[in-house]
Amino acid sequence: MGVILSNTGRKGAARERLLARLLDAYEEALPSPEVSLREVAARAETSHALLRYHFGSLSGVLAAMLEVQRARDNEVLFKTAQQGTFDDLVVAIWRAYTRPEQLSRARGFFHVVGLAAYSPGDFREFIDSLDDLTTMLASLAEREGHDTKEALSMATVAIAAIRGLLLQEVLTPAVHSQDAVALILRMSKGGCAPRTCPEP
Repeated sequence: MGVILSNTGRKGAARERLLARLLDAYEEALPSPEVSLREVAARAETSHALLRYHFGSLSGVLAAMLEVQRARDNEVLFKTAQQGTFDDLVVAIWRAYTRPEQLSRARGFFHVVGLAAYSPGDFREFIDSLDDLTTMLASLAEREGHDTKEALSMATVAIAAIRGLLLQEVLTPAVHSQDAVALILRMSKGGCAPRTCPEP
């Protein structure tokens, strides 16, 4: 006797197939928030009615795509975490998200974050996925001898600094900090930037 899928199961499978089409169509990039759902549907060779049914809106499409893309990134970064140090992972995260081909994704990320700030209930899965890298970094810090609380603080500061500096890259790409990674590491470990350190 064959397996009978429930309506929920069929809907979930259809959504996953549709999401796979979107990811194939855009590769590592994301649709611009300025395009219409119809334009996105045309590029993915599907219908905008299906996109609206499964994702609700263009913002829902962006959030769903970002969740999958970031999960894939995390799989690669996890390998670095298994073999490297806290500092190695910070460097790997920064390099992964500052590649030129990641620009549309970075813009899309901050767009969705802004929407989630106003309507967190509509973006719960996206919000829940934001702590993945923090957890990974905290685990490394603990492995290197820091207690749980300190490790979490280091990881939280590192991720906050990465996202803040990445936002700067998006808004003012000409203002690129060559010392960004060093600054992130110094901040996460309780250090201070040269201009803010107290005089001896």
